[in-house]
Amino acid sequence: MREVITLFKKHLIINERSPETLRAYMIELENFAQYNETQYNGPVYLEEVTVRDIEEYLHELKVRGSHASRRSRMVYILRSFYNFATRQELVNNNVAARVDSVKVQQLERTFLSDEEFQELVSVITNDLIKVLIYTLFMTGLRIKEALDLTLQDVDFTANVIRVKHGKGNKSRVIPIGDRLLPILRNYVDKSRPNCESSNFFATKVSGQLSASMANKTLKQAVSQLGWNKKVTCHVLRHSFASHLVRNNVNIVRVQKLLGHASLKTTSIYTHATMDELAEAVNTF
Repeated sequence: MREVITLFKKHLIINERSPETLRAYMIELENFAQYNETQYNGPVYLEEVTVRDIEEYLHELKVRGSHASRRSRMVYILRSFYNFATRQELVNNNVAARVDSVKVQQLERTFLSDEEFQELVSVITNDLIKVLIYTLFMTGLRIKEALDLTLQDVDFTANVIRVKHGKGNKSRVIPIGDRLLPILRNYVDKSRPNCESSNFFATKVSGQLSASMANKTLKQAVSQLGWNKKVTCHVLRHSFASHLVRNNVNIVRVQKLLGHASLKTTSIYTHATMDELAEAVNTF
């Protein structure tokens, strides 16, 4: 099994999967290999693993307190791993294909209205983080995508932001809206520190703003406002998506702006208040 895991890792690298994806896959497959070696009291051949072995491992994860989302991801990783092994004729029996998916309850996502967002930024005094927060809220960028931006990626001639290596190593182009454009221009012309860093969001000392600092600032702002909700950089991305959906932007366009591979992922942003739901059923 471990030899096949090594080959699978090379396959992921060749197909330019992101470092985060590669790391997550390898950690989960290593844990699965260790579990089976304990069960079989020694090295395990891939073809020895049964559907029951996988199901018992998933049960073991549940007993240890692993969330359904992790167990669901484990099934996905094993299916990808066994699909690779089957295509390479390293195993004849694709046992992962016969394992049931783990159901994950979709919780309603937290998001901010435009009024709440304006209230939030009004209490943030760090100018750099304030510009970052405006950018996340008005573009839907993931925090890592935003912090990885260089000066060249923010094109004021075409008024677009170019994400070169998003999740899954995918690239996309996001237009800079009319509200955000003067904020970014003013930042570059007047606020950005004069440093050697090519990062768009640059600090004077290290040249690199951290996600933890941004989230810490948001947490402090929420506490100052006395809100009973958790607001993170990723919530700002949810808010961008929710704003588009609630303004009847075609969900395929929302998918493209967010960089989702599947519409199923984008569909979680179709929030509806109870009043909106009541209005909908009363249209009959």
